[in-house]
Amino acid sequence: MMLQRSCIVLFSLSLFVPHMGFAMLNRTLLLIPHPDPELVAHDVHRRVNASLWRRQVMDTTDQAGSSPCFTGNPIDDCWKCDPNWPNNRQRLADCGIGFGQYALGGKGGRFYFVTDSSDDDVVEPKLGTLRYAVIQVEPLWIVFPSNMMIKLKHELIFNSYKTLDGRGANVHIVGGGCITLQYVSNVIIHNIHIHHCHPSGNTNIRSSPTHYGLRTESDGDGISIFGSKDIWIDHCSLSRCRDGLIDAVMGSTGITISNNFFSHHNEVMLLGHSDHYEPDSGMQVTIAFNHFGEKLVQRMPRCRRGYIHVVNNDFTQWEMYAIGGSGNPTINSQGNRYTAPTNPFAKEVTKRVETPDGDWKGWNWRSEGDILVNGAFFVASGEGAEMRYEKAYSVDPKSASFIDQITFHCGVLGVGGRNNNLGMWTTTGSEGSGGLDSYNDYTDEMSGTGLTNRLSFSVIVIAFMFDMILYLSMLL
Repeated sequence: MMLQRSCIVLFSLSLFVPHMGFAMLNRTLLLIPHPDPELVAHDVHRRVNASLWRRQVMDTTDQAGSSPCFTGNPIDDCWKCDPNWPNNRQRLADCGIGFGQYALGGKGGRFYFVTDSSDDDVVEPKLGTLRYAVIQVEPLWIVFPSNMMIKLKHELIFNSYKTLDGRGANVHIVGGGCITLQYVSNVIIHNIHIHHCHPSGNTNIRSSPTHYGLRTESDGDGISIFGSKDIWIDHCSLSRCRDGLIDAVMGSTGITISNNFFSHHNEVMLLGHSDHYEPDSGMQVTIAFNHFGEKLVQRMPRCRRGYIHVVNNDFTQWEMYAIGGSGNPTINSQGNRYTAPTNPFAKEVTKRVETPDGDWKGWNWRSEGDILVNGAFFVASGEGAEMRYEKAYSVDPKSASFIDQITFHCGVLGVGGRNNNLGMWTTTGSEGSGGLDSYNDYTDEMSGTGLTNRLSFSVIVIAFMFDMILYLSMLL
């Protein structure tokens, strides 16, 4: 069956999927924190250590001329080592870690091919546009068959159970409002450039197939997470937005922010609505394997209340501070590398924002196994804190080699990413997912055109049989 390039390509990998109903019933919008956040934190450490161990084994047993796949990054090692990953894209949903690891995204749903980069009508979006996809009620795995620059007129409001999967293409989202996740759950955003977002609004915007309404002016965040749970943002490159690059407020929880590249921005990330907003006390966010790069000033993140796990990130030369907070958040910093700027007055990693010294002494902020470079120091506090400032080179520098290894592929993969390439879609891809050309054939065009794909009937049959097996296993 030939699918025309001018139409939206929708195909089901799960016909009449009974088990999706169970999944959706189990994952409600009740913003309930994980009963044991320390257990989740230890799970991240366990998976990192296991991945690093596999990498070391591969290095010691590597044969001449071979290229070991394992990188030491447990997320990437989960899916990138599969040479057939383009035909098994939904495997990504099984690779999350940390507090956002339960985000299903569009797993089990249909694939939607974005074939139109326009955003002309925010009330009646066209088939083929990204806006049409994200407002749908059903689970969707959203992919891009070609490079695209999507210039939003106004904020892009997501519904629940969506995956934005930019692998195999060079996809940029810019313009008005950018991405809004408001009172939703189970969203995965992967491999997307998000930049130059600015305030917009005071107009009607559609948020579902059955509802549109007046939206006040947005803040101009890259990604705004508002009263939402089970959110995973992975391998994105974010920069140059009017307000925050990622802000999570109003009781949002169950969030993982991983493998991203942040640059050229002032207030990078805000976690928590206000010091006095009680629902944020249950907020749980994992910040892992990111590179906080050049021209960043502050808020990496800035935390209010909640439980924040900052693990194995690379922080390079902030201008004011890296990690700040108020309202007594719990900050668990493990295995990061903090490189201070040359400014002798900005060496401190931490900042208690607008809080007298006597008020924060009991806050639980800890630093374990962090590497402190160029005079950086982390002021710990609370139970079990060291009674001295941590200085540079105070722990085994071997950890720094792991940081290079784990964060080497931060940001968007492929063209436009850092030190890596995933290739691009072919026009003759089989099994409904498209293949990959050599990166030498990749162009920098960001057009909104689609492409021709062939859909094998056998894939639908196999997918249906797989779904039936899963369903029967649940009944037994």
